[in-house]
Amino acid sequence: MSTRGLFICGSICSMHDDYTAIIPAPFAALGIRVADARLTAIDFLPPDTPALPARDAASAAVCTRLQAYLQTPDTPLDLPIQLAGTAFQQRVWRAMQAIPPGRTLTYGALAQQLDSGARAVANACGANPIPLVIPCHRVVASNGLGGFMGGREQHALAIKHWLLAHERCQSDAA
Repeated sequence: MSTRGLFICGSICSMHDDYTAIIPAPFAALGIRVADARLTAIDFLPPDTPALPARDAASAAVCTRLQAYLQTPDTPLDLPIQLAGTAFQQRVWRAMQAIPPGRTLTYGALAQQLDSGARAVANACGANPIPLVIPCHRVVASNGLGGFMGGREQHALAIKHWLLAHERCQSDAA
């Protein structure tokens, strides 16, 4: 994959032929990937990325649900997903899915729930292939936002801030 063109979850990509849909969001365009009727990835693309109509019914369903969430943050994102990750990453991702809209947990609190370390949890958050559905934005540092999309770049933190404000988040644990 080329390293020119678009930022995707903190990295760069110039091709989006593998997206089954691209939809606009207030903070970015969302590149959707669906395989075998299951959501496999959501990438944050530059806001001016052209929309791509859904290529199939499963992608259309994902787009409809994401658009509803972007309008109403308590919309459930209970979509069929297919995750590729280590056993530990999948444990962290399942735990993140239990954090309801409008709430946050710190990396340390989530690590304590999983009998792990905060840095390992942060690394699993950064490897999350399906942000929004697996709400890694709801995991924050004890002293602020923490990172997002595997780093602390300004555009990434702006997206995390938008999502938390959209959900009007309150901290559940320090």
